[in-house]
Amino acid sequence: MSLPALDATAAGRPGVPAPRAAQAPDRPARALAAAVRAWFAVALAGQALFAAYVVLAYGRAALAGQPAVWNRIVPHAWTPGATGMNALFASHVLLTVLVLASGALQLLPSVRRRAPALHRWNGRFYLVAALATALGGLAMLAVRHAGEPLAQRLPLAANAGLVALFAILAWHRARARRFQAHSEWALRAWLATLGVWFFRLGITAWIVANRGPVGFDAETFTGPAITAFAWAQTLVPLAAFEAWRRVRRAGGPRATFALAGGLGAATLLTAGGIATAAMLLWLRRM
Repeated sequence: MSLPALDATAAGRPGVPAPRAAQAPDRPARALAAAVRAWFAVALAGQALFAAYVVLAYGRAALAGQPAVWNRIVPHAWTPGATGMNALFASHVLLTVLVLASGALQLLPSVRRRAPALHRWNGRFYLVAALATALGGLAMLAVRHAGEPLAQRLPLAANAGLVALFAILAWHRARARRFQAHSEWALRAWLATLGVWFFRLGITAWIVANRGPVGFDAETFTGPAITAFAWAQTLVPLAAFEAWRRVRRAGGPRATFALAGGLGAATLLTAGGIATAAMLLWLRRM
């Protein structure tokens, strides 16, 4: 998996400008490439902030011998005497940080070009870690969160199931040396693993936009808005990826420009979500 090369090259000899007719088709591709890079730059910066928050918020409590503090962040994160489930949650948190770091490294085209062996081994680690994270999440949903409403658990289970499926398909395509298909399935897996991150961006931006919790109970954290964002955290990024994939392969100039504009708007929304999540959730616990 790596961020696909999206640069459009000008026609003609080196150093000689291409005719206007040859240059025109490149403009939509360049606009789309710029929009993709802008979104990835903002997203990776936001994920780095989220990873730092996870390390500091959970790691500080663990080092202080106070894992019960985790319950202030996630209900039922730590239960006295439940050694197995407590260990599963701790490993899930650790894997989350490793998946974020490994996924960011895997997206860099320079790593694939200059260190192909690192790219391959990091890719193997990423897919195994993503699969383990998904299976751990499913186990916690089945045991620790069994009493929560099905409407809340179902989208989370679907997200974890898709992460596992995409990771397996990415591995299979790599083994078959179908590298284009491998890259696409790995990118789907990466987007799905970010579900919990997307959810936090969306719900905090929703709260700020509405000047308070609307569509859900702030005490129980249940309600239609929570359910909607829980499904959106997976479906919206995957839909955007499919739109990009189809337009990049067979889209005309208008569709390409339209998608570039849509991604530009998504970049602004992502940046806004990162800002609201940082203010409401992350910075005060770091």
